[in-house]
Amino acid sequence: MTTELKSADIHLIQRILPHRYPFLLVDKVVEIDGYSSACGIKNVTMNEPHFQGHFPGTPIMPGVTIVEAMAQTAGVMLGVGMDMIDTELLIYFMNIDKCKFRRKVIPGDVLKMRVETTRGKPGGKIFKFKGVATVDGETAAEAEFSAMVDVQKD
Repeated sequence: MTTELKSADIHLIQRILPHRYPFLLVDKVVEIDGYSSACGIKNVTMNEPHFQGHFPGTPIMPGVTIVEAMAQTAGVMLGVGMDMIDTELLIYFMNIDKCKFRRKVIPGDVLKMRVETTRGKPGGKIFKFKGVATVDGETAAEAEFSAMVDVQKD
């Protein structure tokens, strides 16, 4: 049973999320506690396409991609915690609240995204999360967000 899984490598992540390069923004998820909390890891590298234009000469990871990385971490957590590996799982943003950016994220940083479910349960469609992204223990971004879970059926 997947609720016994405590982590997800890139291969398992790709069995849960539909995202692929260049929009797969989480490299691994560790410390998965069912569908209630998890920590995602994103190794930020210079060869990512958004650094070509944001900003040339001073590469900074766009804030929206940091929030998306937190959401993808939550998606992997739900996929593991609710036994949705190898399904046609889609998760849609519904809203983002209390979003704040505190620190630049640049190539070479390791972004840690801690997410927790604040509302929602297995079998439900609407979930709310709280996420905090850090680099070297320093908060880079934080947000509360909600999403709708949809499993595609043939």
